[in-house]
Amino acid sequence: MLSMTSQHNASDVARPYERKARSPYTTCSSQFLLTTEKIRQFSEGRQPKPTDRIVYVDGAYDLFHPGHLDFLEKAKQAGDYLIVGIHPDHVVAWYKGYGYPIMNLHERVLSVLACKYVDEVVIGAPYTITADMLSQLRVDIVCRGLAAVLPDETGRDPYSEAKKLGKFKLIDSGNTTTTEKIVDRIVFHRLEFERRNFEKENKEMKLIELIESSKTGATGMVGATTYATRHTLKATNCNVRPS
Repeated sequence: MLSMTSQHNASDVARPYERKARSPYTTCSSQFLLTTEKIRQFSEGRQPKPTDRIVYVDGAYDLFHPGHLDFLEKAKQAGDYLIVGIHPDHVVAWYKGYGYPIMNLHERVLSVLACKYVDEVVIGAPYTITADMLSQLRVDIVCRGLAAVLPDETGRDPYSEAKKLGKFKLIDSGNTTTTEKIVDRIVFHRLEFERRNFEKENKEMKLIELIESSKTGATGMVGATTYATRHTLKATNCNVRPS
């Protein structure tokens, strides 16, 4: 149902983009524990048949969105059994930049497993696809979207082995939605929200100042009137003589 290759365990050790120390305050974290029961609830649990054409795709799959869904649907059409390799957090941070991924590896795994087109996932998949990995997973075809691919730590195309074996296929999902575009949209609306609140707060503060100023002025006028009235009465009382 789930896979983690030995090649992944070996190749990740000396990667230059692996962060040795990570802050507990700025790194992607989750409050829930990923258990086998949790995985079973999200997964299809179907094993490939000997005659199934196995398709492999990989990526971050961060903030699972319609672009991912459309791509996985097209990838599934290239075969019978779809395996999705999900890159570990430090690898995603390396090729996407600081602040990514938004969701940690466990959250991304569950998001992908919930997709009806996905049959199996590789948790913490290697960035570079090797011949050994393709053989181990019995992969017939490796699919990739049209987005640009960053070379691996040796400067090599991470899909070179699949291309050499004639097992590589580019897929156009027809959907231009990306995680980066969603993040930009969230940030833009957040800034707009803050701007509107700032303007609203300024208007409210000016209104409060005006009300306070009006109250102060009214109190001063009442005090002056009361003072004048008292002195007038006092003067009048002094001029009145008893009969």
